[in-house]
Amino acid sequence: MKKKTFIVIAAMILGGNCVMQAQSEVEEITVTDNDGKEEVIDVPEAMNYEVDSLLNLYYSKTYLHADNDCNFKDENITYPKEIYIERLKRLPNVMEMPYNEIVQKFIDRYTGRLRHSVSYMLGAANFYTPIFEEALEAYGLPLELKYLPVIESALNPQATSRVGAAGLWQFMVATGKQYGLEVNSLVDERRDPIKSSYAAAQYLKDLYKIFGDWNLVIAAYNCGPENINKAIHRANGQADYWKIYPYLPRETRGYVPAFIAANYVMNYYCEHNICPMRTTLPVKTDTIVVNKDVHFQQIAAVCGIDIDELRTLNPQYRRDIVNGGNKPSIIRLPASSTNMFIANEDSIYNYKTETLLARRSLVEVDNSTSYTKKSSTKKRSSARKKRSRRSRARRVTIRQGDTLSEIAERHHTTVRKLRQLNGIKGNNIRAGKKIRVR
Repeated sequence: MKKKTFIVIAAMILGGNCVMQAQSEVEEITVTDNDGKEEVIDVPEAMNYEVDSLLNLYYSKTYLHADNDCNFKDENITYPKEIYIERLKRLPNVMEMPYNEIVQKFIDRYTGRLRHSVSYMLGAANFYTPIFEEALEAYGLPLELKYLPVIESALNPQATSRVGAAGLWQFMVATGKQYGLEVNSLVDERRDPIKSSYAAAQYLKDLYKIFGDWNLVIAAYNCGPENINKAIHRANGQADYWKIYPYLPRETRGYVPAFIAANYVMNYYCEHNICPMRTTLPVKTDTIVVNKDVHFQQIAAVCGIDIDELRTLNPQYRRDIVNGGNKPSIIRLPASSTNMFIANEDSIYNYKTETLLARRSLVEVDNSTSYTKKSSTKKRSSARKKRSRRSRARRVTIRQGDTLSEIAERHHTTVRKLRQLNGIKGNNIRAGKKIRVR
């Protein structure tokens, strides 16, 4: 197997089965403007993820470990701002990454409170960076964009934001579908590391065609191109992120500074005593194409594979069901298990099918008995009685000199009933008019 292919396959094992949730309260950063006024901006949601939750993911527990050989003292080192300015200038980047107080606030957050999260992300980056770089290279984009998922998802493919964005690149459903990612009740390719990376690269290239400035592209990735265009209009047409900054949503004001800080910390972590987690390469994997529906539990039971490993290798399947009956679908398995799957394919499909894949394709209606609600019966009975009374109703013409008592006697009824049927008060009736007698 070629080294490049092996790296990509190894990275697929980072699917995880945990939906990452941010802390309940939105984190904020307070900065002071040139006039001495304090301003509060939101930090990207991924900067609120608890490191304990990140380290509890399947792949973290299996393939990432603390580096006990790292002798750094676990405390941050701060430097004069000139040092940060110089280090940012030295980064081999195409994108502009200037220094200011807001960028410094985010650098301090990463190297201080989030230093253990950075340690985790440095370890996870060993898996993901080859995927990101390959996708970015395919579209001719700056490779420093590989750090965008650091602020988007903290490098967790199962991350889901409070507004429904999902995966490493945090695609919304509509945008994901626009860029070819399938999303339905069973499949969510926003969580597929490879497919989502290529979709993100295409989206970023399209944004650059609109704005021609990478900082504006990054901002538009966060809040949408419409909001960037509005901010440019309010800034009298100045297409510069730092000029339109006051007109941006609160989270987007911190988004580009956070991206710059992520580039800084992922390159200068040693200078801040941050030890990357050690990475062990996952087992080799291979793919199987299936043309029938199959449940992960069927594969796990027959092939003896840990179901959490299956979920990790196939993060795009939302309900543990591969909908091969709809179209040929790929399942990624440990390489040692592919032959077992092929040899036992019929047994896999037949294992507890009625329980695990209980969706009926044909049903018969039980019409052996007829059940009618009482209330409906009463209503129909009442309606029939009304129709019956209307059909039996009889009217006669009042003759000259007739009285109610004479009419009642002729038609075998009573004066009282005649008055009720015709709404008559007293005894006044007129010859020639019709009167109801029943």
